[in-house]
Amino acid sequence: MAVTIKSEREIELMREAGKILARTHEELGKELKEGMSTWEINRLGDEIIRSYGCIPSFKNYNGYPASICVSVNDEVVHGIPSKKRILKEGDIVSLDAGVIYKGYHSDAARTHGIGRISPQAEKLIQVTKQCFFEGIKYAKPGNHLNDISAAIQAYAEKFGYGVVRDLVGHGIGEHLHEDPEVPNFARRRKGMKLRTGMTLAIEPMINEGRLDVCWLDDDWTVVTEDGSLSAHYENTVLICEEGPEILSLPGCAGVV
Repeated sequence: MAVTIKSEREIELMREAGKILARTHEELGKELKEGMSTWEINRLGDEIIRSYGCIPSFKNYNGYPASICVSVNDEVVHGIPSKKRILKEGDIVSLDAGVIYKGYHSDAARTHGIGRISPQAEKLIQVTKQCFFEGIKYAKPGNHLNDISAAIQAYAEKFGYGVVRDLVGHGIGEHLHEDPEVPNFARRRKGMKLRTGMTLAIEPMINEGRLDVCWLDDDWTVVTEDGSLSAHYENTVLICEEGPEILSLPGCAGVV
């Protein structure tokens, strides 16, 4: 699939998708509490997305059975919601969600702490979020994809964290996953040159321990191989002349 440059009409639709997804994350994040099942989180997320007239991007995508990916503690991404998985104080939980608005996708993830969490867990969450903002300093026309990737990796590794290699970000638009791949780690080649009108899902996935991951028997849930905590932070970003516009964080145009 070729990298697409979005028209003004497409950008406006993706802006609206992003606004709705931002509201979904905000509303869902407020509901998280000890004793809640990951199944209940998914049910609420699905209701919120549909209440805005959108379709959940993830539901039945390549067979994924839920609308919200709910990943707890050592689960990196793609955790499958379950009535048996109950949140407890001290857990960290990553919520990855996508919406389709009039045929266009937005994709974003947030990691939350449940009740009082350890200072180490809080630090991991904040560093992972900042990795995204370090990366998008380079999300400007004329720079290369690898500039974003290298900045994310460099910031995470300053803290001794592992940067996941087996999963990457991606282009986004009419399809949830489009070219190009957006790694969170540097590659030897510069990667493609960034152009105005590109839309990217940039999503640092950072482990407190080693970078190695493995898949559980459900063929979806990715966990850290060493059992360490993992955090995830993602937004849909538009490349603009004046700087990146974070579509899933309304008001963040040309923020860096």
